[in-house]
Amino acid sequence: MNRRSETALTLAVDAIMIQAAFALYYLVRIRSGWLAYAIEPELMLPNLVLCAFWILWMFFFGLYGFSRLDSRFNELVALFRSTGFGVLLLFFLIFIDDQSVQSSSNSRLLIVGYWAILVGMLSLGRLTMRYVQKRLLASGIGLQNALIVGWSKQAFHLCDTVLKFPVLGHRVVGFVRPSGGTARPAYQNAVTGRPASNPPSYKSIPQVGVTAELPRLIEQHHIAEILVGLESSQHNQLLEVLRLCEGKNVGLKIMPDLYDIVSGQARISSLYGTPLMDLRPQLLKPWEAAAKRLLDILVAGLLVLMGLPVWIFASLMIKMDSKGPVFYRQERVGKDGVRFKVLKFRSMRTVAERQSGPVWAGKDDPRVTRMGRILRKTHLDEIPQFWNVLVGDMSLVGPRPERPYFVERLSKEIPMYRHRHQVKPGITGWAQIKHKYDESIDDVRAKVRFDLFYIENMSWRLDLIILFNTFYVMLRGKGHT
Repeated sequence: MNRRSETALTLAVDAIMIQAAFALYYLVRIRSGWLAYAIEPELMLPNLVLCAFWILWMFFFGLYGFSRLDSRFNELVALFRSTGFGVLLLFFLIFIDDQSVQSSSNSRLLIVGYWAILVGMLSLGRLTMRYVQKRLLASGIGLQNALIVGWSKQAFHLCDTVLKFPVLGHRVVGFVRPSGGTARPAYQNAVTGRPASNPPSYKSIPQVGVTAELPRLIEQHHIAEILVGLESSQHNQLLEVLRLCEGKNVGLKIMPDLYDIVSGQARISSLYGTPLMDLRPQLLKPWEAAAKRLLDILVAGLLVLMGLPVWIFASLMIKMDSKGPVFYRQERVGKDGVRFKVLKFRSMRTVAERQSGPVWAGKDDPRVTRMGRILRKTHLDEIPQFWNVLVGDMSLVGPRPERPYFVERLSKEIPMYRHRHQVKPGITGWAQIKHKYDESIDDVRAKVRFDLFYIENMSWRLDLIILFNTFYVMLRGKGHT
């Protein structure tokens, strides 16, 4: 079961237990005869409303970010905490209603009983689901194919752990030897290191290729997880693994150096005692991701509607200034390597790259039209991209999307360049307010560092800082001409 399916299953179990909790509360409150009531409330409508409320509430609190590998105690504590805040909100809503209709204050106390039933039912549902998952995995049902990158004691130890604990959910289909290396003797015991024969396999798990073949191996074996067990002297191979896995829907975990662990440079999880660092962690909490998308829709929708007079005026000026279409569509690379058409006001002549081919725009570029200089200086040529934001291809804030031609070229010259595709591209970004337009490979290197900083520090607060700084730059007219 992949992460999306696991989340869908958790959501379904929660929905069932939320409705069961309300039904139980209804039986105790109404049908038991233990408590008096003036008017018998409805059952179905409040149940559905509360179910929708709790699902959304727990989603924003990140309750659907847990997996079978996370601590059950931490999951239950998060469940207790999030429902506690939710009940407080319901308590005050009922208090306001009590003031208006002068109903009994006992209703405010009854919600505490409902909360106890809710927490108990949700906890029961989560624990039962995790137990069933664990039993199925232990029986070999639902395992996902995994590759181990490396051919050393570390890789063998990692393999031993996965074989010993099937509840991890991995089925190791093979080892991937670092490119350029030679096959080394396998070890029957990864702890003692006693060498055995020299077949290209370890505990009947074969070498299936080298790191240069990773894209083909991922597709051929339907791989869901890459476990990296490289030696400390093979760090250069890690960058190669990251590059080759870009655009592939696979998880990546690595055994970090001991120095990284003790110095706090790595955020560590554990596979039954084996430390692992997730190379593709969840960048934003669920509520932050939802808030970021909500901000995108609200701001982009507002600017599209309010900026309509500017759209019309700019369109007329472009048509009067030079021949050609008003809008310019160009293929760019977005999140997870998916290509899309970016929309901009045309600021150059229509045949700008007929002779030169794909090139970056330079300062005082002769291909830029008179109206184009104004648009580029004020960044108004980017306004149509708010439509890309509305349809979900882009976000307000993120790394700027690049053309496929330059992506292929730059990914070979700049390590971690494709790491930018972990998030949606943006109309503006940290690199845009910290650095000038791309005119050379050195500019791109500098901006990649800023993009990676943004990805590692993504937050709602940082997005607002970038948006305010972008607005300030536009007002000062400091854009590229």
